[in-house]
Order: sequence, then C-alpha cells, then structure tokens
Amino acid sequence: MPEAEPGKTIGKRGTSPSLRFLNAVAGHKEVVFLSHINPDPDSLASMVGLAHLVRNRLHLPTRLTRDGFIGRAENQALVRCLDIELEPIDEIEWRPDWAVVMVDSQPHTGRHTLPADVPITAVIDHHDTPGDCSAVTFVDVRATVGATCTLVTEYLLEQHVPLTPRVATALYYGIESELAGYPREGGPLDDAAMQFLYPHVDKDKLAFIRNARLPHEYYETLLVALQNAFLYDKLILSWAGELSRPESVAEIADLLVRFEEIDWALCHGVYEQQILLSLRTVRPRAQAGLILQRIVDGLGKAGGHHRRAGGAIPLTSPTVSAVEQTRSQIRRRVLEVLGIDEQRGQRLVSRKDLLESIG
Repeated sequence: MPEAEPGKTIGKRGTSPSLRFLNAVAGHKEVVFLSHINPDPDSLASMVGLAHLVRNRLHLPTRLTRDGFIGRAENQALVRCLDIELEPIDEIEWRPDWAVVMVDSQPHTGRHTLPADVPITAVIDHHDTPGDCSAVTFVDVRATVGATCTLVTEYLLEQHVPLTPRVATALYYGIESELAGYPREGGPLDDAAMQFLYPHVDKDKLAFIRNARLPHEYYETLLVALQNAFLYDKLILSWAGELSRPESVAEIADLLVRFEEIDWALCHGVYEQQILLSLRTVRPRAQAGLILQRIVDGLGKAGGHHRRAGGAIPLTSPTVSAVEQTRSQIRRRVLEVLGIDEQRGQRLVSRKDLLESIG
C-alpha cells in the first residue's frame, strides 16, 4: 500500500476500519491516545499498537497518556518491561490541532478525567457499555470481540504494518488478559489475532509479565478481603477495606469467583474517596456490566462485559458511618438485583478458623 505524506489521508474513504481511522486522525499535528481511568493491559497495549500504526502509516508524532494509577503487578510489569512511556493526563496542555483517540472506553461513561472541552476524534472499544459518541468523527465499537487489542491487530494487518516484538507482546498479553477466566469471552477474531501475534512475541518478556512479583500490600488486602467475605446463596460478597491499589478488588474478585459453590463474586473497597466495585460471574451471557449498573444506579457509575464488570461510587463523606451506610446499600441492592432472598451471610472462612490460623 502507498504511504502517506505526514498528515495526509490515504486510500479511499468508507473502506476498511483502519483506513477510516487513519483518515480521521490525518491532518492533525499530533495524535494523543487515552483510555479509562486506571488503565489495564488491553487499554495500554491498544494505545501502543495504534501509535505504531500511526507512526508507520502517517508519520505523525504520538503521545500515550495515563489516567489514574497503574497498581496491579502485571500491569506495572507490562509498562516497565516494554518501556511504555505514559504522560499523566492531568499534566497535559491540550491543543486544538491534536487528534485525541480514546481506546477501550467511550466518552461520558464517568470513567475518565479528560476535560469536558477536549474534543475526541476517534473511539475504538469493545465494551457494550453505551457512551455518547455523537460528536466523534470515527467510532469502532464492537462488543462481539473480546478485546480492543483484537481490533488494533486487525488494523495493523489491514495496513500491512510490520510488527516489532514489543508491539506484538503488548497486544498478545492485552488480548490474553481480557480472555482469561471462564466462561471465555472471546471469539474467532480474538483467536485469529492471537495466532497471528504469537510468533512475533518476546516469550521471555511475556513470561516476566505473566509472573510479576507481588508486593506485601497484595497479601494484606487479600487477608482483609477473606476475613470479610460472606456467602449469600450463590454469591460471595467481600469487603477489602482501604485499598492501596485500585486494581485489588478485581484481583480478589477473580480469585473468589473460582469457589466451586457460587456463581457470583463481588469485591469492594475504598480508594481515594470512592468505593470501587468489581463483579465476576461464571454464568454465560450474564450481562455483568448491566447488573452492576443496576446495583450502583443513582450512586455511581459502572460498566463491563457479560462475565466481568467494574464500578465506582463517590463517597459523600469519608467517615466510617458514611462508608457503612453505602456498604449496606450495596449489599441490599446486590441481593435484590440477583434475586437472592434477604438473609444473614455465612462467612466464607469461619471466624474460629481465622483465629486458629492466626494463632
């Protein structure tokens, strides 16, 4: 395919998604990529892959941003191991001649700190959580794929852009992390992308990321969550207390949902004046994102997929009573939305066993 002069459009409009994306951002001085708050591997790797595409096909400078905190050990390892340079979004002085590209999320979903007056040029996402994309030039939202990285891989294939081990490793791990767990939320396009990427992956770096070393705080938070995990029929509801890392609730929910006697797991905790929630289920096509939206309706924001979802509820007050009141609301709503009769929860691990193990 012919290459474009810097900032010029290429190919014909209205053809492949990759061409329409490139034409949407062409003509700008720089392309800036952003994602949801506390970015995960899918969002980080999607930014890496799209920046590689833009630099190769349009020869424009690119900038990758970070909204919030990267705390999960594997995510930190991904950034460190692959030298992903991220500029904090609150330190950027936005320019009107930049193309702003949002990946793995959608505008006006409450999951960003982007200033409201910054126009978004393109949105590429795989979530079925609806956002407001009416003012966006290019939109590619496909809830039928398991990862945004899958769409980015498709773009690179369409444009015949050569892969580097760094880009391939990022994209492969981004897809792998999204498809982890059961039921698997992938499809043929995800499988084809992973098969294409794997020969180009740096296997040592992939192993390093997968087996990232865990900090002391991980085990402290896990202990609190297990001490405060209660069974309600087919649900585990866990309270992790004060969180040192926002991703902790997702890590713990991933662990709890594997308990053989339940179908649902919800872990929540406090981080920076918010209660963060992570919901998991083993039920296929369960619409966990919509379920969690119903749970936090009027209190906060949530979104996700069939099997996984996350949300946040701002705290009106940091007092213990305010936190306890919100926790009671969450518990009552979870039981109601999941159709579980009001009941006294049974500890996942009995207090006697906990005391004996500590002793």
